[in-house]
Amino acid sequence: MSRNQDSKGKGKTSGRGNANSKTNSYARGNAPFNKKSSSAKKVSKPSKSSNPDEMRLNKYIANSGMCSRREADENIAIGLVMVNGKVVTEMGYKVKRTDEVRFDGQRITPEAPVYVLLNKPKGFATTTAEGKGRTVMDLVANATNANIKPIGRLGRNSLGLLLFTNDDIVVQKFTNSKNGVARLFQVELDKNLKFEDLKKIQDGFKIEGKLVAVEEISYIQGESKSQVGIKIKNTGNTILRAIFDHLNYDIVKIDCVAIGHLTKKDIPRGHWKHLTEQEVNTLKML
Repeated sequence: MSRNQDSKGKGKTSGRGNANSKTNSYARGNAPFNKKSSSAKKVSKPSKSSNPDEMRLNKYIANSGMCSRREADENIAIGLVMVNGKVVTEMGYKVKRTDEVRFDGQRITPEAPVYVLLNKPKGFATTTAEGKGRTVMDLVANATNANIKPIGRLGRNSLGLLLFTNDDIVVQKFTNSKNGVARLFQVELDKNLKFEDLKKIQDGFKIEGKLVAVEEISYIQGESKSQVGIKIKNTGNTILRAIFDHLNYDIVKIDCVAIGHLTKKDIPRGHWKHLTEQEVNTLKML
């Protein structure tokens, strides 16, 4: 007697050829058809392409190092985050790199702060704009992937130290007209600087009704009196040309030799270095 003929039903049914069996077989090739035609392919909805220039606000905050994404969401919800001057409480809100984002009043960037010090050679313009020939951005192109920019400027034919960063707090420290960071320049003139002119620069004088003042000025020891050291807090070097043009001197050479406590030591001309943690902390305390 075969198993299918067992009158007591003790045997197991195979599921094949037994029309009365309630047990369905899902053996290979016997799976039931879906209601839709088996030839129909599942078509997924086209996903919307994300804009590479946009980033979720919580990720933007987390990348800045202020807090984690979860904590960012909590701070967004209670209204501690502003985008372009407006409070944003929407979860999933997206921002662009060019947007101004403030966390509890402090402006932040979506990347860790970076500080690069360049010893600039002649022939490079201090600009981030394209189409200006060789620029200082070409010299620091391999320093970091962060969106750093130069603080202040040096003329194309000026030399010396130039600081780059993406830290807006440090930038504001430099550009603060009252409490800026001092820069020391060595300036070579076309002729000896008269002592009375040196004294006039030290005391300050007006050019076109505006007071022009420097922190310090002195002759450079061991050099001719056509070379002077001059310390200013202005972020550009056009003020130097304005001073000496007013006094009928032509500038032959400008070299920025120090920014605050930072010097050109161990930075050959045309090279750069990342600031150490100690250098950054000192810079922030100036």
